[in-house]
Amino acid sequence: MARRKTDPTHIELMDTTLRDGEQTPEVAYTPPEKLQLARLLLLEVGVDRIEIASTRVSAGEQEAARLITDWARRRRLLSRIEILGYCDGRASVDWIRDSGGKVLNLLTKGSEAHCRTQLRMTPERHRNAVAETVRAAHKKRLGVNAYLEDWSAGVRDSFDYVFALTRLLIDLGVKRIYLPDTLGNFSPDDVTRWVGLMVETWPDGIFEFHGHNDYGLATANGLAAVRAGARGLHTSVNGMGERTGNTRLAETVAAVHDHSPYRTAVNENSLAGISRMVETLSGKDLAANTPIVGRDVFTHAAGIHADGDLKGELYTTRLAPQRFGQKRRFALGKLSGKASLDANLKTLGIDLTSQERALVLQRVIELGDKKHTVTTQDLPYLIADVLKSPERRPVRVLSYDVRVGTDRAPEAEVVLALRNRRSRATSTGDGGYDAFMNALKKAAKRLDLEVPRLADFRVRIPPGGRTGALVETVITWHPDGGEEAAFSTLGVDSDQLAAAVIATEKMLNAVAPPAPKQRAAKRGRKRPRASSRT
Repeated sequence: MARRKTDPTHIELMDTTLRDGEQTPEVAYTPPEKLQLARLLLLEVGVDRIEIASTRVSAGEQEAARLITDWARRRRLLSRIEILGYCDGRASVDWIRDSGGKVLNLLTKGSEAHCRTQLRMTPERHRNAVAETVRAAHKKRLGVNAYLEDWSAGVRDSFDYVFALTRLLIDLGVKRIYLPDTLGNFSPDDVTRWVGLMVETWPDGIFEFHGHNDYGLATANGLAAVRAGARGLHTSVNGMGERTGNTRLAETVAAVHDHSPYRTAVNENSLAGISRMVETLSGKDLAANTPIVGRDVFTHAAGIHADGDLKGELYTTRLAPQRFGQKRRFALGKLSGKASLDANLKTLGIDLTSQERALVLQRVIELGDKKHTVTTQDLPYLIADVLKSPERRPVRVLSYDVRVGTDRAPEAEVVLALRNRRSRATSTGDGGYDAFMNALKKAAKRLDLEVPRLADFRVRIPPGGRTGALVETVITWHPDGGEEAAFSTLGVDSDQLAAAVIATEKMLNAVAPPAPKQRAAKRGRKRPRASSRT
């Protein structure tokens, strides 16, 4: 509010990833996870406020609330922490006080249909319950905001009901009134009309819009709301929430900044990082083409796009990847051209002759016809295979031997080579691949190779039930640079462990220190020996 008074262009963002976002099916955060996300949202991302819990849900919910409020109190951020409560006299108020909170977001019924059918109350009786709870909160020195649940239906179908409830809330000294499109039914025209009516009727009131994405219009509706006079918007990271989810944080920030005269306090460069964190902790995969934060949104697959960008940024918009903690990539597949390959070679610092580039591009297109996409990390191995040049692959797993049996700890022996140096190591582990990785880390350390942390391990086996079917293993690694520097490697083999070893070897080459630049040679090389027995 202080920022709003000094800057009339500021739009407040209240992020509800930790409360409404947790209503996503099969999602539940642990208290430490909630604390980590709260820290990131307030300190790194820079949203104005966060909603962290609902009252009277569970002991774990209250434990999480206490962790966050204890931290926020030490950082003098407690006024930016909000908790949803109910019209239940002192029950929710006491729960928030016991949890260390200072702000109650009171859930009231914003439509007469909800009031009479779900609560089985008359509007007058419901208003009395609202007044009782607000007064109890003020006695405990809690700030109070209020949701008008199902407001989008209520304001159309029973405006007199909404008028009476809103008048009461303002008279009671409620700070902010939240206008939810609870079922995501509104269009931008609806939002403009009805938010505008609320603002015109109570020009001194502070209204914020709470959207849902059932028609895919949540971001557009949020934009319409601020243009109609709403002073704040509610979001969740990756659109987490019931059904199709809530208004997405990243899209909202970009839309407000680029398509309105208003600004938020959000650090755009942090949006990709918080998106990946929520994806990891929630277990809900983010679509690769999700605007702003998806893996593919700043990737050009068509060669003509790469050519235009390299010659004059002809396919570049205000949505520059650097704004959002992302990087532009040029995918290599059947639609790739010389410009796409050149862009990737430049990124890797690899210099090829025109003839060599033509051979590599031909192989890229052949793989694309077979539905394979060549990543930047894959490119050095593809070049080594096409040009038969061993210097493109400085690190090699020369051999590995993994032994797994009944009533014995898995054991592994690994022989690793970095150019002209070799290292052998043995170790045990909780499984075959774990034993392999433990031995690999020992061998790598002797070669001064840093092994990134394994963050995700995925295996895909084509349907059909054949035991000899090819296995595709994708491993995601987190180097010391943190999550923003994360990358994935892929291995394919008929043996699951061998596929994982191939992906791991690719990782080692991705992090290996560079050798003096050399042109690709056309000498033959021996293939590494790899064996595995169980």
